[in-house]
Amino acid sequence: MKIAVFTKNRTNPAYVAARLGADRTAQRLGVQTLHFVPLKGDDPDEQSELIDRALATPVDAIVLAPVHPIRVNAAIARINAAGIPLCAFVNPVPGGRCVSSVGADDYALGFDVARYLFRHLQGRGRVLVVSGPAESVSSIARVRAFNDAAAAHPAIRIVGTCAGDYVRERARAAVAQWLAANGGFDACLAANDVMALGAVDALHAAERRAAVAGVNAIPEAIAAIKAGDMLATVDFSALDMAALATECAVRHLRGEPVPAELLLPAGIVDRHNCHLWDVPFEQRAIPTLEEALAAARASRP
Repeated sequence: MKIAVFTKNRTNPAYVAARLGADRTAQRLGVQTLHFVPLKGDDPDEQSELIDRALATPVDAIVLAPVHPIRVNAAIARINAAGIPLCAFVNPVPGGRCVSSVGADDYALGFDVARYLFRHLQGRGRVLVVSGPAESVSSIARVRAFNDAAAAHPAIRIVGTCAGDYVRERARAAVAQWLAANGGFDACLAANDVMALGAVDALHAAERRAAVAGVNAIPEAIAAIKAGDMLATVDFSALDMAALATECAVRHLRGEPVPAELLLPAGIVDRHNCHLWDVPFEQRAIPTLEEALAAARASRP
C-alpha cells in the first residue's frame, strides 16, 4: 500500500515534522510513504505537477497539505476523478472531496495566543504583527484573530503588520526594516514560529527587546522560550496532523470508518510547560486516531 504525502515546502521545520509524522505512522501501520515536495516552496503550479506525477505512479491514497486555497483545485479534481482517496492536513481542501481533513482552528489559536500576550503586557503596549503569505489560509485567520483580540483591549495598539511569508530570513529583514523606520515595539505576534524567530533575530541585531509569540511549537521556538527570547508559542502540530491524516487514509483503504473532520486542540506553550515539548520531533509522542478523537472531544466547551 502506497501513500503519497504532499507538503508545502522544504524549509519550514513544521513540514519536516509533517513528513516525519507520516513516515512514523506508515511504519506503524505497515505501509509505504512517497513524498512530493515542491522545490520552489509553496508553488501551486509545481504542486499540481507533483500531483499528476503521483497519479501516474500510481498510489493508493493521497495525503495533502494544499499550498494554495484555490490554485491547486484542478489537480485536486483529477485526484477525485481518478478515484484516489484524499485526506487533507493543516489546511482544508474546499475545492474537492476529502475522506478526512485534520487540522486546528487557526482563528481560535490566534486569538488565544494574542490574549496571552496581551495579559503579559498587562493590557497595554505597541504590538507588531508578522504575517505569512498573503493568500495563506492559516495566516489570514491568525492575523484576523490577532487584530480582533487587540480590538477588545483599548490600550493595546497594533502599530503595523509586515510580511514574513513564513520564512525566517524574510521575517528578519521585514522586522529589521520596520525597526529602522519606526523604532521599537513592546511585543510581536507572528503567524508562525519561523517568523517569530526571524523577529527575534532582528531584535537582537538592533539591540532591542520585545515579547515575541508565534505558532507551531517547533524545537527552535522551544529553545528560544527556554532562553527567554520568545514568550510563547502554540502547539499547532503538523507532525500530528500529517500522522493522523495518514492513519485516516490507511484506515479508509482498509474499509474502516474515519472522521470527516478532526480539529486538534492547540494549547499555549510557555516557560512553565515548554519542557513537555523540549524533545526533537523524532522523539515526540504521536497520538493514535482514537487518542486524538478523545482529546478533541475533551477540549470542546
